[in-house]
Amino acid sequence: MTPRGPCGPSSRPRRRRCPETVAAALLLFAACATARLPPPGVAESAAAARSWSGSVRVSVSGPEVRGRSRALLAFRRPDALRIEIPGPAGARLVAVVRAGRLVAVLPAERAFLESEATAADLEALLGVALSPEELMDVLVGKAPPGLRDYRAEWGKALPRRVEALLADGTRLKASVDEAETGLELAEAVFDPPPHTGHRRVDADEARRLLGGR
Repeated sequence: MTPRGPCGPSSRPRRRRCPETVAAALLLFAACATARLPPPGVAESAAAARSWSGSVRVSVSGPEVRGRSRALLAFRRPDALRIEIPGPAGARLVAVVRAGRLVAVLPAERAFLESEATAADLEALLGVALSPEELMDVLVGKAPPGLRDYRAEWGKALPRRVEALLADGTRLKASVDEAETGLELAEAVFDPPPHTGHRRVDADEARRLLGGR
């Protein structure tokens, strides 16, 4: 007589799982699925953050842009944002938004850009059609209106990874290496970067100099 295990003959491949095993697997899957969700109240606290500062690794892929980079970001609601893209010998780009105006400086190229700070202007420079306010929301785990998809994987207090699919099909992914909220950021953080003697360029040339086209 062939010995029988709890779900059938022990000498045959088991094609069915015991109900207890299936239930355990489902419970384990549920535990893994919910581990990436924020604890109660965390998402609301993050979304209400008035300031944020951190280091992220960003990748962007879309119809007209593809690239990846490390970036240092800081914001202070409602209208102040700083984006710095470091390079091997200093910053490649320092862009500051304040009161609806964008000043972006490419130090190595001795070039600068001044424009409005709309979603269209940020798209022209960086390839991502998000307004400064929408970018702030993305970083703290809040999906702006108009996105085709948005996902956030949470740490203890803030998203550690975010992924957004924009209306035009561009996909933005950001892995947060470190971030803090509630900081008293100095006014100088959002001052326009020095650009005396630099030549003025438009968004197309600035993006070409960054290697985005």
